[in-house]
Amino acid sequence: MITSKEKIIEHFNSGIKDVKDFKIGVEHEKFLFNNKDNKRINYSKIKEMFEVLLEFGWKPILEKGNIIGLINGNKNISLEPGNQIELSGEKLNHIHEACAESQDYLFELRQVTKKLGINIVSAGFDPISKLDQIPNNPKQRYQLMTKEMPLGGELSLDMMYRTCGTQLNLDYNSENDFIKKFKIINSIVPISIALFANSSIVEKKNSKYLSYRSKVWQNTSRGGLPKLFLENINFEKYADFVMKFPVLFIKENETYISGKKYIFKDFMDGKINEIHNRLPTENDLSIHLSTIFTENRLKKYIELRSMDTCGWDCLCAGPAFYTGMLYGNLDEVHEYISKWDNNKIINAYIEAPQKGFNTQLMGKDLLYWASNLLDLSRKGLENRDIINKSGKNETLFLNHLQKVIDNKTTNADLMINKFSKNEDLSELYDE
Repeated sequence: MITSKEKIIEHFNSGIKDVKDFKIGVEHEKFLFNNKDNKRINYSKIKEMFEVLLEFGWKPILEKGNIIGLINGNKNISLEPGNQIELSGEKLNHIHEACAESQDYLFELRQVTKKLGINIVSAGFDPISKLDQIPNNPKQRYQLMTKEMPLGGELSLDMMYRTCGTQLNLDYNSENDFIKKFKIINSIVPISIALFANSSIVEKKNSKYLSYRSKVWQNTSRGGLPKLFLENINFEKYADFVMKFPVLFIKENETYISGKKYIFKDFMDGKINEIHNRLPTENDLSIHLSTIFTENRLKKYIELRSMDTCGWDCLCAGPAFYTGMLYGNLDEVHEYISKWDNNKIINAYIEAPQKGFNTQLMGKDLLYWASNLLDLSRKGLENRDIINKSGKNETLFLNHLQKVIDNKTTNADLMINKFSKNEDLSELYDE
């Protein structure tokens, strides 16, 4: 039972791994549209799609008799609130493996989407649909979240139904290692927003944002970039943060019960009458940790969550960028960002969704910082020197980002240019 702060700290300590056992986990979401009417697919189409994917060795995940996802070994496909689908990949050794996994998944997805007349969109925000046009599904927790999330953030439903992101999961080998990594990833959130911006079109118009997804996440209940995260936050401080954080829901048997504005400390103190004052298990703690929707968060590994979903051509760029810095060149990167002013980071964070690379941080624009961090990442991947069958190391996955920086043109800029010329919806779909 999780009855003390020490138990939460223990949970984080149990995630410590030897460097030789460090893994990389990549998760990415996609929007799905019917190609006949350009509308988001409904749950019955999802069921058809999952049915065909079973032919590739996937097995169904059921909730109260409804299929809500698929599993295949250590990877799974989950269903998001507006029928976006997310691949949560296996824990892999390097970016070559992570990229191969994404390509295998794309191959399977293409067979299915072609057969069923579905188009895929790889963007951080749905470029076509209005919120009230998006179908839902019978996944229980989403019904509760749809009701309660808007109370704490005005764009919470947009986050649930109209955003897609790429997430990277990385390990730590000590508490001190976690402190450095967490400091870096939170400090560079503004740069991450600018570099991976890919959500400029909203409801078929130029939104005047490069990453509208980031704007939405900044106005989402339980989201954002807490100033605390820019300090040298250790396991105890993170445990304090977790204990004071409101409970979103509690899973009791097969039912989801509203947290009703309890904080997790109330749960630990046996003060939740709706569940007969029972105490939280480790599973309850895991659920709570996964409903903290900040830009980055801690479980038994670190989750990096500030990237817009990227097209298949650049899907491996974000994981490579962070892996180079955090697994290959940690101390140099930590030294590089350690003198930045926290207030200036927060200001840049607020401005980056709209201004992108033109956002100022510490007297320089984000293009300057992105370029230097890319060099430090490349150095880290060179240090790792993990070679594929063609004799190339992981730096090859940074080529997309180098092009973005050289041309000062993000995926968001390209989409504005392409789509604004003729407003042809087919420009928005993956090829």
